[in-house]
Amino acid sequence: MRKIFLIGSAALSAVVLAVLFWGLVAEKDQSPDASGAALVEVQVPALEGDALAGQALYRKSCASCHGENAGGRDGIGPPLVHKIYEPGHHADGSFLLATARGVRAHHWPFGDMLPVEGVSQADVEKIVVYVRTLQRANGIN
Repeated sequence: MRKIFLIGSAALSAVVLAVLFWGLVAEKDQSPDASGAALVEVQVPALEGDALAGQALYRKSCASCHGENAGGRDGIGPPLVHKIYEPGHHADGSFLLATARGVRAHHWPFGDMLPVEGVSQADVEKIVVYVRTLQRANGIN
């Protein structure tokens, strides 16, 4: 039984390393005819506290791909104000992992997301508060 566990651990480690490597070498797939226009209209509620701080951090580190107010950008990046990113499908931890490790494309045709450098876990936690606030204001719970 112990040998099976060790083999399983080695296989899991190899998969994790392969995913990390892929995230480091993959490039964002931008269509040459991408307009960058918002993909969804987002209603922005009054913000305060961590949501307001998260908005500033989001604009600095996320908006270039995910659009102003997380509405996505045509041909560039998906909207985060979308049912795919509701907490029941993408928990808060998925945002932490995505920024730290990158993500292989799996829901959208935008290509892989590379890790986001210079964003701390505390920053991501505030960004998540902002995104969740936007989602709730737009009927995504």
